[in-house]
Amino acid sequence: MSSLSMKPGLRHTVSEWSSNNQQLSAEAQHQRGVSAAIRQDGRTLRNETSSKTVWDESDSSRRLSDRMWDVGRWKDMLESCAQKVDEEMEALTLSKQQTEQNLAATAVPLDVSTECLTLRDGRRGFELVVDPVDEQLKKEVELIERVQQVLQQNVDKAFEQLCVLQEARHQLTSDLQNKMDTLDVDMSCLSLTIKSPHISLKTNPTRILSGSSSPQEWLQFSQYNVSRAHEAMQVSQQMREDISLTRAQLQNELETQRRATEFSLRKRNHQEEQARDELEWQIRTTENEMSEMENDISGLDADLQVKTANLKLAHTRLETRTTRPGMDLCRDEVQLGLVAEVQQLEATITALKQKISEAQSSLQKMKLHHSRMLQDLSRKQEALSLEQRSLNTRNRLASASSADKTPALVVPLMNSSGRSNLKLLAQ
Repeated sequence: MSSLSMKPGLRHTVSEWSSNNQQLSAEAQHQRGVSAAIRQDGRTLRNETSSKTVWDESDSSRRLSDRMWDVGRWKDMLESCAQKVDEEMEALTLSKQQTEQNLAATAVPLDVSTECLTLRDGRRGFELVVDPVDEQLKKEVELIERVQQVLQQNVDKAFEQLCVLQEARHQLTSDLQNKMDTLDVDMSCLSLTIKSPHISLKTNPTRILSGSSSPQEWLQFSQYNVSRAHEAMQVSQQMREDISLTRAQLQNELETQRRATEFSLRKRNHQEEQARDELEWQIRTTENEMSEMENDISGLDADLQVKTANLKLAHTRLETRTTRPGMDLCRDEVQLGLVAEVQQLEATITALKQKISEAQSSLQKMKLHHSRMLQDLSRKQEALSLEQRSLNTRNRLASASSADKTPALVVPLMNSSGRSNLKLLAQ
């Protein structure tokens, strides 16, 4: 009988088994005691912190509300100050326009004179001449430029002050926009609750950002912007009172110069028309002669073709009679007549070709000269068209003269955003 198999491993005694059970029970009882103490401390902590958290959140909301009121008050002040700056800019612009109206009244005559000079520079060839019209136009341009130089000085002063006001307004609107953005941010923060879906833990939210300002710096910045705007408005008001509009009226001299220039233009236009009419007659006469020459050349060419056909006939007869046999190959009257006919036809064809060549050469010379006359006529017509356009362009002076009592159209000063109507960013 084989021996009983034994399972490997350490075997414990009954006492060890009982001791292990007691230890497990004791450890479980100890852990339950510790857990009960922790739960009690946790409940105490929850009760203590719950009230503190509610109070802190309420206090933060109150601080946000107070800060929003303070920012809103400064926003209203900045908006009111910006509106006053806009009004002062509009008033200074109107004051500047009183000087610009005289300056703008010279813009049309200068444009017209310059345009006339530019148009007449488009003449080509022998039409591009220095005539009295050029001299009168240049005198007119010099006169207008002198008038503009005097009127521009006062306009520049007002413009510089408008730039100062615009810069002050830009600072106000920039500060105002920041205040509005701040109100939006604080309003968003005030509307958040613990049930808001977008709240989350952030990395180091208590950090102090670079560029942060203190409440005193924040207050001084807005006070400085408002104070600067008030100073600029005071200077602008004083400038509007001190500006004396320079109204150097040179209307009689300008009108005299305009009449002299237009007289020169009309006289030159009449000369151009006479030269054009003469050239057109020459062209028509040359074209008629060219047409007759072409008809004659066609007749000569047709006659040449007939004579060439006759020559072919005589050649063929002579060549065919060379096939006569024996003594019949005789230089008879027919032979002599055909030879004489060939010689006569060859002389006639040579003369016709010579005449055709002379006619074609003459026709070619007429065509070349006709082409030159057409080019010159084109230049004369172009010059005449430019003179007529110059006269039509100067009709604008009469329109401008009849509208002297109408306020001139002045381009207003644009703000930094390109808008002519100065409105607040807040609006």
